[in-house]
Amino acid sequence: MASSETKRINPDVLDQDRKSLDALKVIAGYKPANEDYTLALVKAGYDSQDSLKTLETQAEQAYKTARDNAVAAEWAFHQLVLGAKDQVSAQFGRDSNEFQSLGMKKKSERKTPVRKGKAG
Repeated sequence: MASSETKRINPDVLDQDRKSLDALKVIAGYKPANEDYTLALVKAGYDSQDSLKTLETQAEQAYKTARDNAVAAEWAFHQLVLGAKDQVSAQFGRDSNEFQSLGMKKKSERKTPVRKGKAG
């Protein structure tokens, strides 16, 4: 048994388990003393984990697709806002209250660059 049943099992171990199930299927007269380990229950366990792994893969792909769509929508929105800011700048000017209301700094509020002399 794994040290922690909350962590994934190594794929090599699962592959060996599947091979063991295949071998168990051809053992003539297999009748375990503990009914929890019948071939039907072991096969059902394999089928369950296999179908859940498939669902996990499909959900992961759906998540990746949804994320890509969300990122594309974010960029489209961002480009629209940048374009709108350019339009406000062109229509009202860079020194207008409308331009400032978009979170931009008015041209008149910017400091004029000052040259620094050489340190001597």
